[in-house]
Amino acid sequence: MTRATIDTVNQKTNAMRQLDKLDIPYEIRSYIRTDAVNGMEVAIALNEDPAQVFKTLVTMGRSKRYYVFMLPVDRELDLKKAAASVNEKSVDMIRSRDLLQLTGYIHGGCSPLCMKRPFRTVIDSSAESQKIIFFSAGKIGYQIGTEPANLRRVIGIETADIVKESSLTDQVIRCNAARQ
Repeated sequence: MTRATIDTVNQKTNAMRQLDKLDIPYEIRSYIRTDAVNGMEVAIALNEDPAQVFKTLVTMGRSKRYYVFMLPVDRELDLKKAAASVNEKSVDMIRSRDLLQLTGYIHGGCSPLCMKRPFRTVIDSSAESQKIIFFSAGKIGYQIGTEPANLRRVIGIETADIVKESSLTDQVIRCNAARQ
């Protein structure tokens, strides 16, 4: 993997600049010229395994602290497991309309990097088995790909099992539905 160049993006995002500043290798992938809206569609547009494409979700715990969770786009966040991973009694998703003010990002373009302020971030343990993962570059239509260890260097992510159990059949159904 080589450092990304600006050729594939009109302008670099703060997330890209942060990786450049730390000399962390990454690649930029664009799906801007597609109709992709949800995570599964993004994975298909990028021609990547959905297990490698991660979504970034922001929650608030019962303590009123905010937490960021990253998980594969073909999986659902298990709120009980997520809460346990950050020693909270419960966590709830924040409202989409609150995302911009809290993080500086909009729904569909929320990167775990360069949020307005740092939040405790937990990535699903499945990331450990991936050589490279993709996540939002902080702008709709663009993804950053890098090794999970590189992401850990930037934001100090923690790893935990935070997804709902699902059968292979459920995953195939979701994948097929996203392709149609």
